[in-house]
Amino acid sequence: MFSVLVCDDSLVARKQVAKCLPQDWEVAVHFAKNGQEALVALKEGKGDLLLLDLNMPILDGYGTLEAIKAEGLSTKVIVISGDIQPEAYDRVTALGALDFIRKPVSPQTLAEVLDKFDILHSEPEPVVEAAPLDPDIRDCYQEITNIAMGQAGDHLARIMNVFVRLPIPNVNLIEVSELHMMLSDIESHEQVTAVCQGFLGPSISGEAICILSDSSFEDVAKILNVEGEVDDQLQLELLMDAASILIGTCLTGLAVQMDVNFSQGHPIVLGQHRAITEIISMNQIRWKRTLAIELSYGLEGYNVQCDLILLFTEESMKMMNSKLAHLLEDF
Repeated sequence: MFSVLVCDDSLVARKQVAKCLPQDWEVAVHFAKNGQEALVALKEGKGDLLLLDLNMPILDGYGTLEAIKAEGLSTKVIVISGDIQPEAYDRVTALGALDFIRKPVSPQTLAEVLDKFDILHSEPEPVVEAAPLDPDIRDCYQEITNIAMGQAGDHLARIMNVFVRLPIPNVNLIEVSELHMMLSDIESHEQVTAVCQGFLGPSISGEAICILSDSSFEDVAKILNVEGEVDDQLQLELLMDAASILIGTCLTGLAVQMDVNFSQGHPIVLGQHRAITEIISMNQIRWKRTLAIELSYGLEGYNVQCDLILLFTEESMKMMNSKLAHLLEDF
């Protein structure tokens, strides 16, 4: 069924716009209070058409249009706003909006615009199912990651003099639009600090994201015998140190098994003391699909949980599969 997303920070305005939709139009109607909520809804498939206000908190209409354009999200957008400046119209249409309706909208005006762009008879975009990752290839990636993460865990255990709990790697080939859903499951109830580091090899490229919940820092400082207040700067230094160990050792372990060399970029802070969903929305990775390897490290006896996500471009898999062909032959 065709879906309409009404985005406005005013409850009254949201209801008024919804009531103006043609009564005989069979659609599913969804609502968002700001641009950030709208982007989440669009990625969940709740918005073949977006009716968008401009002046909103957190993320306004202009920022929403910019994000839709940058991330290649599939939706038709009609702006409904009280800001009737000619510049406002020019800006939103330049950002991809189909048209601009002045508030308050009337059923007749909305119907005319919908008819103008033939939206009333539009069909929802077909959902193209991504080809699943071959089970044998997944097992192969999982095995080499197991070895690499074991080496990283050993390195971390020796430095911190603790026992590191090693999980089973979670390996999936996913659409980038699904990435936020995967990461939202990580410490969703807590604020986190995250860093990202790009890496590059022969026909292989990707990014590594290291995420540490804010509640972990106190115990990390205790393990490392850090005295005094654990302020924001010290927290970043602790995370940078942990990320350097985990990312560097994991990538080295993978590189040795694939007989390649990786060069690593400088680590970048994605966000500090933020919800993971905020970090995701602010740092969208602009690939179509990605091979995602999720690792979750824990330190026994301590309230420390560190998540490491390795993301490889889909194009990288050609070289990686070639390098691992000798393992696949044994399946």
